[in-house]
Amino acid sequence: MILAILQARVGSSRLHGKVLKEVLGKPLIQHEIERIKRSKKIDKLVLATSDREEDKHLISVADNSEIESFAGSEDDVLDRYYQCARIYNPDAVVRLTGDMPIHDPDIIDKVISIYEQNQVDYVSNTFETSYPDGLDTEVMSMSALEKAYREATLLSEREHVTPYIYNNANDSGKRLFKMLVVKHEENLSHLRWTIDEEADFLLIKEIITELYPSNPCFTWMDVISLFAKRPELLSINDKIERNEGFIKSLIRDEEVRR
Repeated sequence: MILAILQARVGSSRLHGKVLKEVLGKPLIQHEIERIKRSKKIDKLVLATSDREEDKHLISVADNSEIESFAGSEDDVLDRYYQCARIYNPDAVVRLTGDMPIHDPDIIDKVISIYEQNQVDYVSNTFETSYPDGLDTEVMSMSALEKAYREATLLSEREHVTPYIYNNANDSGKRLFKMLVVKHEENLSHLRWTIDEEADFLLIKEIITELYPSNPCFTWMDVISLFAKRPELLSINDKIERNEGFIKSLIRDEEVRR
């Protein structure tokens, strides 16, 4: 079974409540859930949030979207993922995050297919960035997730789920895991379709408002075409650094080491 776990919480140091911000009368997290559910490869989708009171709103969205939910640790997201996954005992787990409301199910299925076609522990289109930020998809075996859960110790490894796996894959000293990277033929990693700042929300709002009414199933290439017609959209959030939250976790790792 292929289990997709969508991690989300209301709290955010940069844009509080971002996943519940509404566009066209619908929370962004609901837009994302609807898009992920169009995947042909995912057998079950579960929303994994924290056990904080404010995150009960997300459980309500999951219920309304007819998917299951799980509440676990707020900060130890690796623990949250593992405790959620072990309920379903899947063969593989797909990691998705709730700040990517225009994720594309075809991209998700492509990464899953590459995982299925190769005898590896982990496949990702994020380790070497080439897709727009906002299409991030990671697939790992359940055994790899369990090993990471039992052995990862760094803050960055606990807060972001998969660093222990890719830090110990292929050319690393331990080589505990076999990993493959999915790359797009053209490097489009400068495009930012995730939400961490108000500027990100303004861009996503423009995209959904423009494309969704005539085509609720719009693809990521439809977004590219929109940018060709309206190049001014590119400047809305082009000053924001990619993976800023993960970089902060790495800095805290270094502070602990000192």
